[in-house]
Amino acid sequence: MKNVLIVEDSKAIRSMLRVALEEMGDFFAIEAGNGFEALKTLPTRPFDLIITDINMPDINGLELIGFVKSNPAYRNIPLIIVSTEKTEEDKKRGLALGASGYVVKPFKPQELLAAVQKALEGK
Repeated sequence: MKNVLIVEDSKAIRSMLRVALEEMGDFFAIEAGNGFEALKTLPTRPFDLIITDINMPDINGLELIGFVKSNPAYRNIPLIIVSTEKTEEDKKRGLALGASGYVVKPFKPQELLAAVQKALEGK
């Protein structure tokens, strides 16, 4: 069972992501409503993957990625960005910070699945 931290301020999107992951099989999703909640949740268990939005209150997704990638305890956890920000510049910025993948909302479950598989293969 792989532990996945979903960081998204929209409860509906969090739920959709959780259901999509759980339907894929071998995933247990933990939800955080923003980057601050994610930082409090990270030490609670070993995570195999983080899926994060960019635009969130408190600590945004890019700041969260920066923290995760700069922390030795978490830097090897693959991250996927799921965001409405869809310009090539947005994608490049997220990937440059260390994200393993970038999925644009709205997305199809198979797009998420492909990004998850790719991220976990690179781990």
